[in-house]
Amino acid sequence: MTIDSNDFRVPEGRKVDLTKCPTLSEPIYESKKEYHRMLEEQVAKLSALQVLHYASNRHALLLIFQGMDAAGKDGAIRHVLSGVNPQGCEVFSFKQPSAEELQHDFLWRATCRLPERGRIGIFNRSYYEEVLIARVHPELLLKQGLPEKPVDDKNIWNHRYRSIVDFENHLHRNGTRVVKFFLHLSKDEQRKRFLDRIDEPDKNWKFNLADIHERKYWSHYMQAYEACLSATSTHVAPWYVVPADDKKNVRLIVSQIVLDTFNGLKMAYPKTTAKRREELAAMREML
Repeated sequence: MTIDSNDFRVPEGRKVDLTKCPTLSEPIYESKKEYHRMLEEQVAKLSALQVLHYASNRHALLLIFQGMDAAGKDGAIRHVLSGVNPQGCEVFSFKQPSAEELQHDFLWRATCRLPERGRIGIFNRSYYEEVLIARVHPELLLKQGLPEKPVDDKNIWNHRYRSIVDFENHLHRNGTRVVKFFLHLSKDEQRKRFLDRIDEPDKNWKFNLADIHERKYWSHYMQAYEACLSATSTHVAPWYVVPADDKKNVRLIVSQIVLDTFNGLKMAYPKTTAKRREELAAMREML
């Protein structure tokens, strides 16, 4: 079965209704063996393209992963990028803002972590938390030192969407390609994964009481995600809604989207000049 990235892409201007977006899709693989074969092939292609990306040094690639707790963000990142040279890839997980970060605008801490040209940057959660968790829990805005009373300002979210879109357009104009994944998990599947974390000793460390607390706000988060995806999926920085109840499917879909993004770039190895060939010939003689 072939994977068409456009099946998961949110077109610019489309109003997203997550109740109409599946959390489970038809398996792309027919067996566990075929899944491993397909993923290995995709990872090998991605590794080769990352080398070309690094050598070309014309673009940066920023991959953003968002989703509810237990959606599989860590696993997708780990499996899809398993073959990439660590020197060309960095992963950042954004937690609760520090005191220093709260003294800046909400995009500042992400700006400091942007990938260099020739590299892949991965944000496990991101500046989008500022229109997701902050929207579900607007009291968090009171800690951000904003000039107005943000909790009472219903326009703050539209202002932040606009800031995000402007920011991502700026990145695109300067060579950074932004690809955003929302791993769309069902509430029932989240419950199953939470129970696994409780029942399996090796997974106990992944679970805490805060996960149960946030689960109570499920419908609020879905509304926040719908508004966010609708407002910030653009032609140059698209959102992909990936059904996340099947972890294997997620990894195959994400890796194909990354491959398609790389293949859309104009990348080439640097050409060797006549002067450089002379230098190489001289070095050969030294050997």
